[in-house]
Amino acid sequence: MITCHVESFEQQLEELQVLLPEHYKELALNQEQVPLSPQYHVYIERERQGGLIFVTLRDAGVLVGYFIGFIAPGLHYSTCLTCTMDIFYVRQDKRTGSAGIRMFRFVENELRRRGVQRWFMGSKVKADASALFKRIGAAPVETYYSKWLGD
Repeated sequence: MITCHVESFEQQLEELQVLLPEHYKELALNQEQVPLSPQYHVYIERERQGGLIFVTLRDAGVLVGYFIGFIAPGLHYSTCLTCTMDIFYVRQDKRTGSAGIRMFRFVENELRRRGVQRWFMGSKVKADASALFKRIGAAPVETYYSKWLGD
């Protein structure tokens, strides 16, 4: 049975590190030039300050997905508590059915509980999650572009 939980990033880091390479391999840009090398200490510090949300998706207790977002007043809109999604992932073999929708609805409920007023989320073009976002009532607001400038 698939379930969602708010958990501690710091306490679940070791378990998360098992899924991160799979996530990276599937979705990361410029993999030949940019190795997976998260600044875990920054995530832990943000969590300790109350500015991080870490939601897990579990199947019979096994981590099969996650959502990580940063919560803070907007830099341009100091009166608006905002969640900006960092990353999310659902293991490929768990994408059938409604696991992703269930996780995002769970995140939404938790954000509302925390008093968050606005939520930004996005996905890679090559793994477009727009249908999921629209299904939970989100609207498109911006498009990002990337250009490799390194050697």
